Amino acid sequence: MDAATARAWHYVASPGTWLTGAERVAIAVEARAAKDCALCREQKAALSPFAVEGRHDGLAALPEELVEVIHRVRSDPGRLTETWFRKVMDSGIPDTSYVEIVSVTGTIMALDALARGLGIPMRELPEPIAGEPTRLRPAGAKPGLCWLPTVAPEDVAENDPNPYETNLALNIHRAFSLVPAEVLACFDYTEAFYLSDPAIRDFSREYRAIDHAQIELLSARVSALNQCFY
Repeated sequence: MDAATARAWHYVASPGTWLTGAERVAIAVEARAAKDCALCREQKAALSPFAVEGRHDGLAALPEELVEVIHRVRSDPGRLTETWFRKVMDSGIPDTSYVEIVSVTGTIMALDALARGLGIPMRELPEPIAGEPTRLRPAGAKPGLCWLPTVAPEDVAENDPNPYETNLALNIHRAFSLVPAEVLACFDYTEAFYLSDPAIRDFSREYRAIDHAQIELLSARVSALNQCFY
């Protein structure tokens, strides 16, 4: 877990596929700040988040349309709608950058939640690592599975990163496949924090201090509280 955490922090600070290291760290900073946003709290408490208008308590380092994505993903992801997503796309955020924004935001949420659960201080955000994004869009990306184009296993091109080398082709793996590097990075730490795909289905032994049933009880309860209905 410690090694996976270190890799995740390094990845957040590194140039991604579409965003620079500086942009990714700025997203991480905003993701942490979002928990104290007054508008997010009002929207979360409302019957519909779209009934409450206003301006997010952003840090002014990122455009408003990016702040909206980060704050909504951080505070109330269970009630995002396709209409909202289309509005985000119309604001000028590329679909590829959207994947990376959501991935970095989710990574920070996971790393900070782990620290809180262990009762240790949250780690200082890393300094951005210099370099340029690769800006490689998978040739096999197609619309149809969800709001974003995704890459099916049979459509992975020869020269594209393969997000399924170490992952099954479940929808949770395909969700970020428009930016394959984010699939690989996300499930690198996810498997360390949870269980690897083979271990999840291996009931002949236990891999943690708690057993499979206890792990799934915790997972289901946290998912319900977070309105994650996958």
